[in-house]
Amino acid sequence: MTHYPSTFLLAAYLDYLIGDPWGWLHPVQVMGWTIDLFTQTTLKYVNSPYLRRLAGVVLCWGLILGTGAITWLIIYACEWIHPWLSIAIRSIALASCFAGRSLRRAAEDVLTAIASEDLDAARSKLSMYVGRDTDKLTIPEIYRAILETVTENAIDGVMAPLFYAIVGAFIPAVGAVPLAMAYKAASTLDSMVGYRREPYADIGWCSAKSEDVLTWLPCRLSVLTLSIISGKPRTVWRLCFRDAVKDPSPNSGWSECAYAAALGVQVGGINYYKGQVREKPQLGDDLQPITSDIIQQALRLTRYSFLLWVGLGSLALSLVGST
Repeated sequence: MTHYPSTFLLAAYLDYLIGDPWGWLHPVQVMGWTIDLFTQTTLKYVNSPYLRRLAGVVLCWGLILGTGAITWLIIYACEWIHPWLSIAIRSIALASCFAGRSLRRAAEDVLTAIASEDLDAARSKLSMYVGRDTDKLTIPEIYRAILETVTENAIDGVMAPLFYAIVGAFIPAVGAVPLAMAYKAASTLDSMVGYRREPYADIGWCSAKSEDVLTWLPCRLSVLTLSIISGKPRTVWRLCFRDAVKDPSPNSGWSECAYAAALGVQVGGINYYKGQVREKPQLGDDLQPITSDIIQQALRLTRYSFLLWVGLGSLALSLVGST
């Protein structure tokens, strides 16, 4: 347990400095290949909705538990070879669970195009990161899309993996990295097959529900952290209880609303997906427009929340390890 503070600090630094290097094999890619192969095979050969749901349970918990087990075995093998190798692999693997730099890079990629007054490029770059139609978005709509993306993904891409890493560090038989990687598998499953529409309605239901449950607690703790860091605890919680509960997602609505309340902006409204209108509830009060500076503030709030959790988690682990 004593090596975990250094692991957390190294992982946080690696994510901030490097993120996910282009061209490198990432654990999420392997998860994605596995999910896609299993899903396409099931959809091709299984027609019964009941059997597809059963297959979805196997896919969901097979990948979550399998990812955790494989990660544990790799780390155990590295520990057997040399403790320093174990620390290096733990740090790199844990950094791969965090998407802080990736979110920042994605946002700044689009913001740079807007700053260059290249609206077509901004729309094109945004389409790489969001599911909505971007070809007709205005600049205010692009700003809203960026903010909604970075605030929704701040939980399942940054804070929730860190939460499970800290929890895992207090369970010696499990470990920080295997538990964080297992959560990453759940998040990847949800993003790939956790949809109510066909053909994923049956095979993806377990993945969607499991990710909702696993994200619930770290999401609320993140809202609490944001409310304190922003200096607006009453406003954040008041607006979350007023607006976030209207969102069909039990977590993304809370995440987006917490940031909107802290920043004094409003998100949600009408979006288009493959030409189809989809209206999301409006979250927060429209006290000021969403701008590039507002998005940068949101990114900073995520970074401060992340560093606060890293610091508190490392301190707690150090205290427990010294007793």
